[in-house]
Amino acid sequence: MLINAGRLPEANALFDEVLTKAPPGADRWVHSAILLHRAAMAWRLGRIPLALELAAEGWLDFDEETTDHPAAAQTLGTLGYLLEGMGHRHGALDIMRKAVTIARRSNGPDALAQCLQRLGGTLNFRAASGLPAAAPAIFEEARGHLAEGLTLNTVDDHIHRALLGAYSRSLAGVGELDHAEEVARQVLALALEAKDQWGNAVGNWVLAAVRRERGELVSARTLASRSVAAAQIINDNSLMLRFSLDLAGICAEMDDSVGEAAALRCSVLAGTKANESLQEGLGQALEQRLLAIQAQQAKVAAEEAAARDPLTGLANRLGLERAAALLLESTASRGRVPWLVLVDVDWFKGVNDDAGHAAGDAALREIAQLLRRECRTDDLVARWAGDEFVVLLGDNGNTEHEVGPTVAERIRAAVDGHDWSMVLGTARRPTVSIGVAAGPAKLDQLFAAADMALYRAKRHGRNRVEVEPSVHEITETMSGN
Repeated sequence: MLINAGRLPEANALFDEVLTKAPPGADRWVHSAILLHRAAMAWRLGRIPLALELAAEGWLDFDEETTDHPAAAQTLGTLGYLLEGMGHRHGALDIMRKAVTIARRSNGPDALAQCLQRLGGTLNFRAASGLPAAAPAIFEEARGHLAEGLTLNTVDDHIHRALLGAYSRSLAGVGELDHAEEVARQVLALALEAKDQWGNAVGNWVLAAVRRERGELVSARTLASRSVAAAQIINDNSLMLRFSLDLAGICAEMDDSVGEAAALRCSVLAGTKANESLQEGLGQALEQRLLAIQAQQAKVAAEEAAARDPLTGLANRLGLERAAALLLESTASRGRVPWLVLVDVDWFKGVNDDAGHAAGDAALREIAQLLRRECRTDDLVARWAGDEFVVLLGDNGNTEHEVGPTVAERIRAAVDGHDWSMVLGTARRPTVSIGVAAGPAKLDQLFAAADMALYRAKRHGRNRVEVEPSVHEITETMSGN
């Protein structure tokens, strides 16, 4: 009501209060309808980025399934109105027609009246701005929808005035000039009583069209000027653009070049302002999208960091557990056998005691580099805990070649033959004991089997590789016992 009265600062202030209140969430149709209605208000207030954000949120909540809910009809009707304002004209009309269909099923008179008004008003504008030969049929369709809306017992006075205003224009469009003028004057009287500048703008626009058809151009120019002025008061670019173009046409018929130029300037200004607002809104929407992408990237980076060991750069225990399931599944789907290599640094406490913890950390980083070097790109290498590492690898497809023991021996030899003098000086150089296990099993089963082999490697003197029988064989043995 404040917007239609041209009291835009008050409307903006009240709208900000409305935005602080969350829409009810119990009913998704009502929730969507409220969000789309807020989007329409933001659009009319020139707050384009907010309008786009609210419309997207409301549309996201909307379910396209067949429904008889009146709020669903209102949601679609408002969405069609917004799309029309954004220039997506074909899609807007289709959505408005669907809204009317749903509203008719819903038996909600207010929802149906609003949807019929939006559809009829949009058709009026299409007829007024399109080819003259096609205009009568479009106006006739609009009149049918609007006449239906006026038969409904709606309790919303604004919707009733909007229906009357649009109905009077469709009457003028089909040549019923006397009836159109009568209804338009009724609209003006109601608008004056309600202090409704929107109704004032539409009523004068219709009267201008009637007088123009009758050849009363001087009166038509005055009335059209009033319609433009009222549209400017409520800052409605769509009305300003349409009404100023009609005013320019009237002035051109009168050979009033000054008036025509002024009206055209007004129409260009309205069109430019609408485009700039939309471009600004789209720009801000893209900026918000960029921020959302950056936030998502930061989230992914944080998740990756949580799964990464900060000392060695390898996957940590969390990272191993996350990735292992996919690797094991992929290996099994190809009919391959997965291998798990469990690596433990021998006498690592002695390394820390002799060379210091900083040197011990450097030694762990060196071992991590050696593990990467001896493993394939697709193998999963992780620091399990402390001085213990895990390598999870899938079979390379060569059934005659046991990949796990071969990789394990390469790792053992690489650590044993590494030059540790730069890292540890004269301190005791580290070696590794390794347990290896294979089998179509889960990570915890493979790890338990490899741990048994690692225990044997430690017990048998360290700096060696031990291979556990396949997990499948162990399971069968245990089942037999």
